[in-house]
Amino acid sequence: MKYANNPQNYCNVHLPSLEKNMHFECRGMTFTYPEADKPVLENLNFSMAAPGFNAVFGPSGVGKTSFARILAGGSSGPGGNALIYEGISTILYSYNQERLPGWSSTGTHLEKVCPPKNSDLKKELVKIFKLESLLGSRFSQLSMGQQNRMNLIRYLIQDFDLLILDESLANVDEALRETIILAIKEIFPAKLFLYISHNLMEVARFCKDILVLSHPGKNKGAVVVQGQNYKTGYTSDPQAIDRSMLEIMNAV
Repeated sequence: MKYANNPQNYCNVHLPSLEKNMHFECRGMTFTYPEADKPVLENLNFSMAAPGFNAVFGPSGVGKTSFARILAGGSSGPGGNALIYEGISTILYSYNQERLPGWSSTGTHLEKVCPPKNSDLKKELVKIFKLESLLGSRFSQLSMGQQNRMNLIRYLIQDFDLLILDESLANVDEALRETIILAIKEIFPAKLFLYISHNLMEVARFCKDILVLSHPGKNKGAVVVQGQNYKTGYTSDPQAIDRSMLEIMNAV
C-alpha cells in the first residue's frame, strides 16, 4: 500500500537547477587519531556523483563525525590524496549545537552574514523553518532545536557546492524536519548534501545515496545503499522503505 503526503509547495524561492559535473571519491582512506591504538576509519572506498541529498549512516562511535570533518577539510586536509573532488570547490560543515555569537539578535546576525543576492532566500528559509517570531531573540534564548534551525539557515544562505549536515536537525520535531528536508531538496537541486543522522527511517525515505559506515575490522568498509529519495508530493511506499532499511542495516 502506498500513501501520498500533502503535495504542498514548501517554497517560493528556487535556485538555478543547472547541474554541473559534481563528483567526489574516497580511495583507501585510513585515519587514526594521534596516540590512538586503532584507526577510527580504515581503508574507505566509495564514490558519489551528481547533486543530491545524500546521507552518512552508522552506529554510534563508528566515526561519522570524524569522517565529516575530514571531508570538510578537502583534499588539503587530513584526508590528503585519498579524497578526490571534481566540480566541488566550496565545502561547508554544520553540526549539532554549534553556536552563533550572542552579542546581537539572531536576525541581525543572519542579516550581516547573508550575501545581498540571497536576501529573498534568507526570508523564505526563516519562514519555512518557522523562526520568524524569533529574529529579535538572542541565540542563548532559543531552544536547542531552534538553535540548530537558525544555525542551518546561516549555512544555507552562503555559496557552497557541498554542505555537510552533522546532526544539524537534532531536537527538531519529526514533522518540521520533514518539511525542512523537502524544502532544501526543492530549493537547492544543484547542490550536494551529506546528511548525518541516527534516524534510519528518515535517511531511507529522503536520501538518495546512503554511505553506511561500519566499525573498523568488520571487513565491510563503506557501502553505498540507495534510498527512496522522496521529494515534495511523494507517495510513500512502506514496503520499499522497509527494503531500504533492511539493506542499510545489513551493511552496518
